[in-house]
Amino acid sequence: MSQEKEANERYVAYVGTYTHENSLGIHLYDLDIEKARMTERKVIPINNPSDLVISKNQKYLYSIADEGVQAFRIQPDGDLLPINNKWIGGMRGCYVEVDDENRYLFVGGYYDARVTMMRLDPDTGEIIGIADGIFHKGMSRNVAQRNFVPHVTCVKLTPDQKFLCAVDSGLDQVKFYRIDYEEGKLILVDILRCNMESGPRMIRFSKNGKFAYILHELSDVIEVFTYTGTKKIPELERIQTVPTNTEKDPEHVCAASGIEISASGNIMICTNAGLNSAAVFSVNQETGELTRICENKISGDYPKMLGIYPNEKYFMSLNHETNEITTMRLNYEEGYFLMEAKPVPIEKPNCVDIYKLP
Repeated sequence: MSQEKEANERYVAYVGTYTHENSLGIHLYDLDIEKARMTERKVIPINNPSDLVISKNQKYLYSIADEGVQAFRIQPDGDLLPINNKWIGGMRGCYVEVDDENRYLFVGGYYDARVTMMRLDPDTGEIIGIADGIFHKGMSRNVAQRNFVPHVTCVKLTPDQKFLCAVDSGLDQVKFYRIDYEEGKLILVDILRCNMESGPRMIRFSKNGKFAYILHELSDVIEVFTYTGTKKIPELERIQTVPTNTEKDPEHVCAASGIEISASGNIMICTNAGLNSAAVFSVNQETGELTRICENKISGDYPKMLGIYPNEKYFMSLNHETNEITTMRLNYEEGYFLMEAKPVPIEKPNCVDIYKLP
């Protein structure tokens, strides 16, 4: 991308927060991606927007809320105009996903381990109502641990849009549901059983759709899989396991917390709570394998999630306990990153999505 083209492009960042303290909802920031500056424009009131997602056609934003899920229409300047909200048939969700044609919204529930499928109006973005819902049941293989009951921490569509992956950190599983788009149903077709007490937290797919990456919160590793979706059940084969951190600090318990892949697909970054660090990896798009570039502190406490700038020169860390966003400049050649700008104060940041203005 040329520097002139980058200068003409405008971006905003939507940051979801917990609102049980002083925050009021989704914070909208204007981004200067060349100077790594975030300027807060406004806050859109909504109760506890713990996760949000932008539709593939870039017209709508959907967010978790205490009431269920909320739909917004994205205005030309990036502002959000409320459309409607709907109950999801269970407790408040923690993760939200939308299919490429804006037909259904999928919600993962941490507290009640429910996977919910919500019908959408693709023309207006309105949430119509519940199409299907499934509660995960059972116990993990080690009931002495806190994670022995089901907790859905992530729901993600496969790149071919055929299956929904429901990551369950309590059961140490990833359940795969085939999606019946005509009838609005989820059909369980396979289960990936992870290592005991590994605590799978999130799943991401490579930009070419050939590889899957599962972040494990308790074992602090990223597992790399080949992915094939041509048959009736998804096929995954593990090819690599990479630690999220190399620092051994007996005074701090590490918990892998966030993971994202850059727009080009060449870079992956994950954050580690406890150690309060981030690790940067290069992604071999031919083999899917990861190579560590660097690892460093993020100058904050509990990096809940992160966002990679479109130019891939910077990334932002959402530091949940120190109530701030820190921005880091990446130096790929010398293998390090450093804080670029003053931390941006914000109460209990939880999720972020970067949006390119029309």
